[in-house]
This record gives sequence, structure tokens and C-alpha cells, in this order.
Amino acid sequence: MSSSSDTAAAVADCLFCKIVSGEVPATVVHRTATTLAFRDVNPQAPTHVLVVPQSHFANAAEVAAGEPRTVADLVSTAAAVADAEGLGGDYRLVFNTGAGAGQTVFHTHLHLLGGRPLSWPPG
Repeated sequence: MSSSSDTAAAVADCLFCKIVSGEVPATVVHRTATTLAFRDVNPQAPTHVLVVPQSHFANAAEVAAGEPRTVADLVSTAAAVADAEGLGGDYRLVFNTGAGAGQTVFHTHLHLLGGRPLSWPPG
């Protein structure tokens, strides 16, 4: 179990917390009271947007336990962005949880991918 000082240090060093606060610039496409959506700097599809909670949680399981309503907000925000981007109903939502699954920033984030055919299974 981490201490509150460990959590404060994680937040202070968190890239996505810095984007949420405006300390680090990003191309923001949507903001709600609980979420922020911005373009991925290394897009894997024509539309590749990251949707993050404004509060810090390391992964999807943590945000689901700590703020279950925020998980629904992440998905609703992604749907609003997909609509604004003209994706219709054709897009993919992905949470990577843990380094072994490809998570590189340990602040919950939902990938919205679309704008091209997406194969299955994913890499």
C-alpha cells in the first residue's frame, strides 16, 4: 500500500496530471468536469485521442474502485469526441493496464482510435 507522500510524488511527476493542470501543453479536443481529451502525440490511427480523468489514478481498475462514475464519464467523453470527429459508430476504446499490457504513463487513460479499419486481434 502506498503512503499519501508516495501518491503526492506520483501526481507531481505525472505527465497527464501536468497536462490536466495546463503545465504541459496538449491539443485538447474536449473537457468536462471530470475528464480531459487530447490528441496522442504518437497517433496509431487518423483519430487517436486520449481521454483521462482529471483526478489521478494509476490505471483503469483504480479509477473504477475510487471513482466508478468517472469510468462512465471517460466512455461518454470518448463517444462525444468520436461524434465530433465524424467517426459514426466505428471506433475502438482501449485501456492498457500495467507495463506488460503496454501502459507507459501511469495515469488512467482511455485510447480512442478510429478513422481507418482496425484489425482484430490488436497487436
